[in-house]
Amino acid sequence: MWVFVVIGFGIMALLHTAPAPLLLDAAAGDRAVWHMPRDASTVYFTFDDGPNPTTTPDLLDVLAEAGVPATFFLIDEHITDETAPIVRRMFDEGHSVALHSGSRADMLRSPKRLACALTARAERIEALAGSRPCRAFRPHAGWRGGELYNGLREIDYRLVGWGWMLWDFNWFRPRQAAATIKRVSSRLRAGDIVVMHDGDESAPPQGSAANGRGDTAADSRGA
Repeated sequence: MWVFVVIGFGIMALLHTAPAPLLLDAAAGDRAVWHMPRDASTVYFTFDDGPNPTTTPDLLDVLAEAGVPATFFLIDEHITDETAPIVRRMFDEGHSVALHSGSRADMLRSPKRLACALTARAERIEALAGSRPCRAFRPHAGWRGGELYNGLREIDYRLVGWGWMLWDFNWFRPRQAAATIKRVSSRLRAGDIVVMHDGDESAPPQGSAANGRGDTAADSRGA
């Protein structure tokens, strides 16, 4: 009996936390975006957890030099008077800006509370940086649920995920640019969404240069 209970809880947990689309996402229809059309000859690079005053400017320099736009999923708590100019630079240089979260609490909000929270975050970015983010949201670690999707539907937002293994963390191994490039590039296909990090949700001023978080930028067009 207990075996079936454990298996049931495991399946439920997987549906809400899997780093890939499953039944919840299929039921969400066009609210869930985990891949772009395969007929597009484009790879979509996204960067989570910024803006980071230590590392994001360097990343923007790399993207500018390569002529590559990307999408930045920003954490509200990291947007301050100090980092607002970085966000303005993202907009000015043609990048897309979207919403991220620094905790998994958003999955537990009611649809109305989530819709209100995301709207307030978007308005704050617009007030500080002069432009409004696109209607895309990535929950912390991809944790999601039916109520979260209902909240996104209320304000016409979409949850943007990523492709399987197309991320910069590597289980039990340090994050190094060369290793990340080798591992991710071998899996890339047209329309893939890749998630990298230019910040650190637990210590934003430290960033990848200090603690080994991913520091890879590559050719893409913003998702």
